[in-house]
Amino acid sequence: MTLDGLPKHAKSYWRDSSRIPSFPQLQEDLDVDVVIVGGGITGITAAYLLVHEGLKVALLEAGKLLNGTTGYTTAKITAQHGVIYDELIQNFGRSKARLYYEANRDALHWIKTIVDQNQIDCDFKIQDAYLYATTDPSAQRLEKEADAYQKLGIEGELVHRIPLAINIQNALVMKNQAQFHPLQYLTHLIQVITEKGGHIFEETTAVDVEDGKKPVVITRDGHRITANEVLACSHFPFYEGLGLFSTRLHADRSYIIAAKTNKPFPGGMYISADKPTRSLRAIKMNGEEMVLIAGDEHKTGQGKDTLEHFTALAQFGQKTLGLKEIRYRWSAQDLVTLDQVPYVGKINDSQPHILIATGYRKWGMSNGTAAALLLRDTVMGKKSVYQDLFAPSRFYAHPSLKSFLLENANVVGHLIKGKLELPKKKSEDLARDEGAFIFIDGHRKGAYRDEKGKLHLIDTTCTHIGCEVEWNRAERTWDCPCHGSRFSYTGEVLEGPAEKPLQQYDYTMLDILLSEDSGY
Repeated sequence: MTLDGLPKHAKSYWRDSSRIPSFPQLQEDLDVDVVIVGGGITGITAAYLLVHEGLKVALLEAGKLLNGTTGYTTAKITAQHGVIYDELIQNFGRSKARLYYEANRDALHWIKTIVDQNQIDCDFKIQDAYLYATTDPSAQRLEKEADAYQKLGIEGELVHRIPLAINIQNALVMKNQAQFHPLQYLTHLIQVITEKGGHIFEETTAVDVEDGKKPVVITRDGHRITANEVLACSHFPFYEGLGLFSTRLHADRSYIIAAKTNKPFPGGMYISADKPTRSLRAIKMNGEEMVLIAGDEHKTGQGKDTLEHFTALAQFGQKTLGLKEIRYRWSAQDLVTLDQVPYVGKINDSQPHILIATGYRKWGMSNGTAAALLLRDTVMGKKSVYQDLFAPSRFYAHPSLKSFLLENANVVGHLIKGKLELPKKKSEDLARDEGAFIFIDGHRKGAYRDEKGKLHLIDTTCTHIGCEVEWNRAERTWDCPCHGSRFSYTGEVLEGPAEKPLQQYDYTMLDILLSEDSGY
């Protein structure tokens, strides 16, 4: 433990408490009906659905299964995604706003059915979800959101108290939502996939697609998987085609601590309408009740010292419930689309056999499951009422155009800013367990001196499109402020869209664009 009570190292409770099966690396070419890239909730659920349809399925994961956002979630299964429905009505109309709700409601019901039918021991519990406001502006937004609930026929109501020591203006409750242990649930699905003949490969990085009547996924090691359909479920799409998703998504990080509290937790799931976000839900750890305290999101690679976000959550938890002990801390990365609605479906009309699913905006348990259900329908040639709402090729003048311009101005700003910043430290200045930018032989490098005193050096140019990475002290990683790629302190890729590790030599944007396995 550190002096402020936070665990020294970031670790997810979900992964720490789960026995996730391991799988081999792909060693040969394959020919299947469907190849799925990405071993999170969408990829695994889609594989589960498609093997039940009798299809031959191969699932590829670049690292280990469930080691992306799914393994680091708060694991709320809900259609209450912040203050969203009034905005959806304004931007898309009442009909599409209702469809968004129904897609996530149906996903919750589908998960519950699978849990009940298979008696999966995953701490699944029905809970009411509360969205609360502590300021007048947010209280007014919740009043509008409550009106949106009424217009859309969503079961919920505006209340003026919640059973927590938080001084609120009002709160909006959505009834009969749920929470669970996501990895215990998904481990059961993995078992079924393999029992029904599905192929799963770990440490197998897909880098490109050869398009055609039967597209071919190409791995970093040169293996080829031919399929009728390719599903890109890799959080950030491993293949963008003509979709230009790098310009239409941004990455947010948020933070979680798991703590034993002095006050008993009253039940329910809570999230603030105000910023910085505060989220609460209970969790059982070896029979003991703990509380997950989450929030403090920001764009990946941007903002203050990342350790301060964990400290802020601990201070909130202490004030609200009193903290006896913080057992775990971890963070999660989420992608946000231009209009807040995920991109799910055919990448574009000219590439109908390549499908993607991304942009869940922190609500991956419901959105990711809804995406898998939609992908199943698309692969099976079934028309879905949700197809147009989630279509990746959609682009609306409002709000998409304004968001498009703002997001890409942000990327350009960080691209230029990073190139111009001059390091202030020398390698000999670094203490143990410290990372910083330094100059070596006139070149800007990222340096980290580990706890044993060994110095690790990387080139600071992200291998995606050439932005300069930033040091993340809380998790000892190098994070890209442009599109959210993350690397270990030795340079290995932890999270895409980057597919190559950070280099030790000097690396430029031209190197990236000329690379044969860049995915472009």
